[in-house]
Amino acid sequence: MPGATAGVPPLGRVRALHVYPVKGLSAQPLERVVLRPGEGVPGDRRYALARADGRYRPGLREGLPKQEFHALVSDHRLAGLDTHLDAADVLTVRVAMDTTRHEVLRADLRTEGGRRDARRFFARVLDLPEGAGPEIAHEPGRRFTDAAAAGDGPMGWLSLVNLASVRDLGARTGTTVDPGRFRANVLVDGLPPWSELDLVDSETGQGLRLGGARVRVVRRTRRCAATEVDPATGVRDLPVVRLLDQAYGHQLMGVYLEVLAAGTVEQDDELAA
Repeated sequence: MPGATAGVPPLGRVRALHVYPVKGLSAQPLERVVLRPGEGVPGDRRYALARADGRYRPGLREGLPKQEFHALVSDHRLAGLDTHLDAADVLTVRVAMDTTRHEVLRADLRTEGGRRDARRFFARVLDLPEGAGPEIAHEPGRRFTDAAAAGDGPMGWLSLVNLASVRDLGARTGTTVDPGRFRANVLVDGLPPWSELDLVDSETGQGLRLGGARVRVVRRTRRCAATEVDPATGVRDLPVVRLLDQAYGHQLMGVYLEVLAAGTVEQDDELAA
């Protein structure tokens, strides 16, 4: 059994792994991931669509808040795109609801021509004025995670969501809640609903075992309006933040993890003490 330790019952199991190569665009599923201390999921949020009138400039070596980028919190149309970034940094875009799977963009983000094509494309998608297309932000060794604004350490965190908590939210509010709304790197099941919020560890704690890696729960994840967008349709259709507040008196879903010791994580691996 993957990741098993004799005599130690697991807290839960990994049901899905995802990477988001471009901040605000599609999830890409992973069968396995190698985690290393101080780093998140390899390739996660290594590109972003920076606002042309924002604070990002090429060469910037500090984190910026999500408001400096085009993302689902303000630009729900991005969820209507099915995107994939390959190992050579070629971005392919299709319309999510188009059953013909016709490509509407193929751009090599390592070239100026490819970045120019991407800027023009996303300017049209987002109804931006002429010349106001987003900067294709990329800084080697840096990630454009939401936590990056808190510093270089948080930049390397990864996110985890408990599927039981998502189901409980749906049951409490009479809705169907797609876990994809929360854009987590790791989806786990088997934990009691909301028990992940109690796993936040001190800096001196030993952490948890996630597959072959050891991680520490460092922060609860407060949610924003990005979760209102249906990841399948791109429609802003469910007031998730308000539902959380009404049902539980908080706006939390999931936690951030810091990697303490390297290891490989696969689907069906254990999350254990």
